Amino acid sequence: MLAATGCGANKNSDSAAGPSAGASAAASNGGNADKKSYTIAISQYVEHPSLDATREGFLAALKDAGIVEGENLKVDLENAQADQSNNLSIAQKIAADKNDLVLGIATPSAQAVVQNVSKDTPVLFAAVTDPLDAKIVKDLDHPGGNVSGASDTNPESITRLMTFIATQFPNVKKLGLIINEGEPNAVVMADIAKKELDKHGIELVKATITNTSEVKQAAESLVGRADAFYITLDNSVVSAVDTIIQTANDNKIPFFSADRDTVEKGAFATVGFKYYDHGYQVGQMAVEVLKNGTSPGDMKVTMQEKLDLILNLKAAAAQGIKVTDAMKAEVADQANNIIQ
Repeated sequence: MLAATGCGANKNSDSAAGPSAGASAAASNGGNADKKSYTIAISQYVEHPSLDATREGFLAALKDAGIVEGENLKVDLENAQADQSNNLSIAQKIAADKNDLVLGIATPSAQAVVQNVSKDTPVLFAAVTDPLDAKIVKDLDHPGGNVSGASDTNPESITRLMTFIATQFPNVKKLGLIINEGEPNAVVMADIAKKELDKHGIELVKATITNTSEVKQAAESLVGRADAFYITLDNSVVSAVDTIIQTANDNKIPFFSADRDTVEKGAFATVGFKYYDHGYQVGQMAVEVLKNGTSPGDMKVTMQEKLDLILNLKAAAAQGIKVTDAMKAEVADQANNIIQ
């Protein structure tokens, strides 16, 4: 989307005037700490590498703009631990506090924040698959109101990965998907994948779960029923991805994921990007809001445009995959995106 923490710190009196009061002076400080103080609340749905990297990138962008945690920035970090009741309680707590800006990381957290936080408080989101389907915004180019952010899904990344599987793995006739269908983001991505797989005559075989504890059993249930594994940006599944990696390695089953962090952990391939960069992008939007008084509703919702195939050669060896020159040739930035 980390042990749950709740700083719950109130802003001091000068921050109550809103981000515009010290924006001009702050902008002139360059990389130095801004003289104005800010309070930001972050609601993160669950702890896993992609969401953690998103948060780290977000805070790094603020720091680079002179908004530094522990100096002129107080951060109220809350983690729902993938529990919807916790998620709602966190959103309600944040709504009751005074914040200069609120960040929702992952679709469930963003939804809860948008539904509960006052329209007078700027809200940004990150790691959201489909902001329209999730009813977080009504228009990507002109969100309106107090909400904007960045989607972590470009449909092209899914179609490119499915095409890679179809062309480079001709023996894959059934692709096993571990999925929590209670997560709208996962369903959206699965539908895109299925449409592309249908073009290649590959069946998508689902193993559904309702919580993270069921992931291991779901992966094992696909052994013998699927020729390869695939997961979307499904928070419940990604949180237990180590069990999928182990099952894939033990049974020599190629494992494909929707994010780079999972490939770095042990999946074989994805088409994607770094979540740190994704978070940094949203952090730059936050700087615009805090320092320049820009309304999120006037900021276009962005998505990742720079995509590349990412391969993990150690995972390939563990899963019995022979990495061919043709596979490597599809990687544009081989120095960074072929993981040895």
